[in-house]
Amino acid sequence: MTAKQIHIALARLGDPDIAAHSGRFFKTGKGEYGEGDRYLGIRVPVLRRKGKEFKNTPLPEIMRVLNSSFHEERLLALFMLVHKFAKGGANEKKEIYELYLRHTKYINNWDLVDSSAGHIVGAYLADKDKKPIYRMAESINLWELRIAIMSTFPMIRANDFTATLAVSRLLLKDDEDLIHKAVGWMLKEIGKRDLPVEERFLKKHYKDMPRTMLRYAIEKLHEKDRKRYLLNLA
Repeated sequence: MTAKQIHIALARLGDPDIAAHSGRFFKTGKGEYGEGDRYLGIRVPVLRRKGKEFKNTPLPEIMRVLNSSFHEERLLALFMLVHKFAKGGANEKKEIYELYLRHTKYINNWDLVDSSAGHIVGAYLADKDKKPIYRMAESINLWELRIAIMSTFPMIRANDFTATLAVSRLLLKDDEDLIHKAVGWMLKEIGKRDLPVEERFLKKHYKDMPRTMLRYAIEKLHEKDRKRYLLNLA
C-alpha cells in the first residue's frame, strides 16, 4: 500500500458525526491541547484492523502517513509502526525507534503517545541506556514529556521501576494535567507489582505532587491509606 492509497481507503470510512465528536473529545478548540487537529471520523477498532490489513506497507510510506494532517491516519501509521517493530530484526527496530523520535511533532495527542511509546521507545530501550527517555522528560514539548513517562511502561511490566521513578521525579513540578495523569498512572502500575516501592516514593514526594497525579497514583490503595495521603497525614 502507498500513503495515497491508505488515505483514499480511510476517507471512505469516515463519518462526519464521529469526526465532530472526536474533535470535541480530543480538545481541538482554540487554546486547547489538540488545537487545529483534523478528524475523519473512524473508530479505533477499525483503525487497528486496518493496521493489520496494511501491515506490509513499506516503512517510507508509513512515515508519509504519519505526516498526515488527519489524526486517524497518524494513529494508523503508529499501529503499523508498532507491528513492524514487533516483527522486525535488530536493524529494523533501531531504524523505527530513530524515526519515531525524529517525528514526535506528529505524535501529538495522548492516544497517539499511549498507543505507541511503550511499544517502540520503551521496548527498544528496555536493555539499553535510558538517557534518551530522561532527555525527553526535560523537553518543553507536552507530548515528548508524555512519551518519556509512557515509554517506561514495559519496564514496569518487567519489574524494573528505576526509569519510571526517575522520570516521575523530573515531572513532579510539571503544569500539565495530561502529564499529572500519566505519571500517576505509572506510579499506580508500580504499586500493583510492588506496593512498598510506590509507597516509598509517595511518602517522599506526595506533598509536592499535583492533586491529579496523587489521586491517580493512590487509586488502588486501601481507602484509609488514600485518605492519609489526601489529608496530608502520611
